[in-house]
Amino acid sequence: MRTLLALTLLAAAFGAAAQSTARTRPPGTLPLDEVPPPPQIVAEDPSLEPQVSVRTEGDNTVQEYRMNGKIYMQRVTPRHGKPYVLVDQKGDGTFSKQDNTLDNGVRVPQWVLLEF
Repeated sequence: MRTLLALTLLAAAFGAAAQSTARTRPPGTLPLDEVPPPPQIVAEDPSLEPQVSVRTEGDNTVQEYRMNGKIYMQRVTPRHGKPYVLVDQKGDGTFSKQDNTLDNGVRVPQWVLLEF
C-alpha cells in the first residue's frame, strides 16, 4: 500500500516538474511591452455618496437614505421584531415594502420616453 502511495506521489511530482519549465514562444508572436502603471486613485466625491439620517419614531429607528436631497429608501428597525426596508421604486414618493430577502437590489432604469 505504501509503495502504491509513493508511486502516485512520484507521478504527480513528475507532472508538476514537467509543467514548471519555460515554454517556447509560438512563432510570429512578440513579447509584451512594459506593463503600464495602474491608474491614479481619484479622491471620492462625497456628494456621490448617499446621505443617511437616523431618527427615532416611538419604538422604531428609521434610517433615511437620500441622494441629491431626495429620499429613495428607508430602513425601519423596530425595537421588537424584524427590520424591514421601504423603497421608492418609481421616484414619486410612494414607498413599498421590500419583502424579498433574496433581492440583490438591482433596479432596472425606467425612463419616460413619451407622454400624451
